[in-house]
Amino acid sequence: MKKILDLITEETVKAFAAAGYDAKYARVTLSNRPDLCEYQCNGAMAAAKEYHKAPIMIADAVAKELGGSKLFEDVQAVKPGFINIKVSAGFLSAYLNDMHKDERLGFEKAEHPRTIIIDYGGPNVAKPLHVGHLRSAIIGESVKRISRFAGHKVIGDVHLGDWGLQMGLIITELKERKPKLAYFDEGYTGEYPKEAPFTIAELEEIYPTASARSKEDTAYKEAAMQATYELQHGRKGYQALLGHILNVSVTDLKRNYVNLNVEFDLWKGESDVQPYIPDMVKEMEEKGYAHMSEGALVVDVSEETDSKEIPPCMLLKSDGASLYTTTDLATIVERMKLYHPDEIIYVVDKRQELHFIQVFRCARKCGLVDENTKLRFLGFGTMNGKDGKPFKTREGGIMRLEYLIRSINERMLEKIQESRPMDGAQAEEIAELVGLAALKYGDLSNQASKDYVFDADRFTSSEGNTGPYILYTIVRIKSILKKYEETGKKLPPDAEIGPYRSESEKALMLELVKFNAVMENAFEEAAPHKVCAYIYDLANAFNKFYHETKILGAEDEGLQDSRIQLLLLTRKALETCIDMLGFEAPERM
Repeated sequence: MKKILDLITEETVKAFAAAGYDAKYARVTLSNRPDLCEYQCNGAMAAAKEYHKAPIMIADAVAKELGGSKLFEDVQAVKPGFINIKVSAGFLSAYLNDMHKDERLGFEKAEHPRTIIIDYGGPNVAKPLHVGHLRSAIIGESVKRISRFAGHKVIGDVHLGDWGLQMGLIITELKERKPKLAYFDEGYTGEYPKEAPFTIAELEEIYPTASARSKEDTAYKEAAMQATYELQHGRKGYQALLGHILNVSVTDLKRNYVNLNVEFDLWKGESDVQPYIPDMVKEMEEKGYAHMSEGALVVDVSEETDSKEIPPCMLLKSDGASLYTTTDLATIVERMKLYHPDEIIYVVDKRQELHFIQVFRCARKCGLVDENTKLRFLGFGTMNGKDGKPFKTREGGIMRLEYLIRSINERMLEKIQESRPMDGAQAEEIAELVGLAALKYGDLSNQASKDYVFDADRFTSSEGNTGPYILYTIVRIKSILKKYEETGKKLPPDAEIGPYRSESEKALMLELVKFNAVMENAFEEAAPHKVCAYIYDLANAFNKFYHETKILGAEDEGLQDSRIQLLLLTRKALETCIDMLGFEAPERM
């Protein structure tokens, strides 16, 4: 189904041609003066230069041609050369009925679906999720859902941090605590235990203890580096321990991500791509891309057009150890081999931009990706406290993500019980749904690249541009529809959305018809905040319509049926959008 702007533009193209002017000037946009018209065309201003005529003369001629179209109620040429367009009530309702009949609201799937891998999440194993992981998880999840709605094959990868010194630190600390474990006996040849020698709680205590000690004890740090080296070079006992660390940690990570309504198709980590590194590095050396520099193996990635220095991409340190750049490049090698993606999107902190410039350039220079494979960096800003600094606990530490979620849910529970007391279990279930909406919408309504202030009071408010306000609007629609059903009435099979009868009804219709254009734009720009802006405008338009219009008390049944259909479509649009944002609405609030 074509976007409404495309249909209007098609009519304008015909009008420009009929008036004797080039169709390239026929572009139509949303009006920047909605008090005067709904759509506008400013092409006559540009055409005036080519045709050496006053813009208003061209606009007058085009407006005259448009005057006969059934799509428009009114077309006016306004000095100095604007063409102001108002759509007809019949055209608007017909378009909405076509949307309503389609389960995708008329949004067509991509004609040529692409395979897209989205790299988001990025937690380190053996450490709990904290607020720093929030943005990657929920932005990545929303971009994934929007991309799937657009018709593409999308693979979400958590990309675990499960390699490097942190593993060596855990192994070293565990060895000091339990030196008699079989994993530390190099002569051991039997089967290693299936049960991990630690719980998730113990594991989460072991790492920070080891990390703190390594900063003060040089010998301890050297032992950890040696353990890391032996792990990376295949020591069986240490690799068995790595398996335990992953099993215990990933089980806990999955539980926390479920609470965020975030799902991954792949639970791969840096350790999975280690087998690719030797051949990748060897090929880079043999083809002359990699060379030694100050003891390290690097690939030069600077370009003549660089306005600032881009350092070489380091592959191996002087001791032969790999780095994040190495594992990120090897991950690209694996992804190309296993999934052949047309695009890989990295949803990470924008402060890592230089790292990904190096990785992307190295991957292209060394031929790790196909020529047409797109590598995309979607950098996000920080979540800050009210003091404008990165969000911390009252004690100054980094808050665990599950504590943040719990605090939002508790705040929502208090508000629910204050406004409308209900059964405890039901209230808690609603609080979890609304709390998640508050958290996700509070984040996603901001442009991803920008920092934002986490304001729990504002995010959990049922008024203003918030998740609870959006859910409250959906619940209001559900309540009206339920009352309609309770009257015993049923919509006739041929019931349709009729022409608008009021300005607020028209305004709601005009918001609904933007759906396709918004979804297309949100996908192309990987911009969930555009979906948020759309549903906020749509919710506002509906609530104004609700307050000003009789729905169940409409003058006649035909009008009531029309407005019930309009409500059904509005609910469908809102619910489709919040699903792409990663949350859902309760039945009541």
